[in-house]
Amino acid sequence: MTNSSEELVTFFKALADANRLKIVGLLAEKSYSVEELAALLKLKPSTVSHHLSKLAEAELVTARAESYYSVYQLDKKLLEEKSRRLFSRTELSNVAAEVDVDAYDNKVIKDYSKRDGSLKTLPAQRKKLEAILRYVVKSFDVGKRYNEKRVNEILAQYHEDTATLRRELVGYGLMNREGGGGEYWRV
Repeated sequence: MTNSSEELVTFFKALADANRLKIVGLLAEKSYSVEELAALLKLKPSTVSHHLSKLAEAELVTARAESYYSVYQLDKKLLEEKSRRLFSRTELSNVAAEVDVDAYDNKVIKDYSKRDGSLKTLPAQRKKLEAILRYVVKSFDVGKRYNEKRVNEILAQYHEDTATLRRELVGYGLMNREGGGGEYWRV
């Protein structure tokens, strides 16, 4: 797991408890000692200390000594900064970076294709058909124009229903064509 992932998990775990959320809500208003929080939430001080340690681990609360007590406060500025950073598009993308985004397509292709790469059948489900079309369109070079006869020759390697494949490739925006049987090209 990346540092971003670990930090997000710690952040969510810290907030994934109703009592911890209540503590955060109370500390957003003012600082409290463990004993005060325990009385307000009707919990044992040891339970509140446990919750506070989880919140401190996620860097959401800080403590300062005040005579005999430790007084806890919510670090609002750090919370806002951390939220902005952890939930930025870049950080969230980094968390998902280790996921194989082609896994679904690969499974569908495996399920619907024969050993030679041709298709057993065309899927009826739109999501699966999309995966198959993304697989088929790779046979066409980007920017190169093909006449309909050549398109049919290429598509026939995958399935005998070349008209449906052509229509769906254009319909899903994977290929464009000039009207009236003109040229086709990969988008």
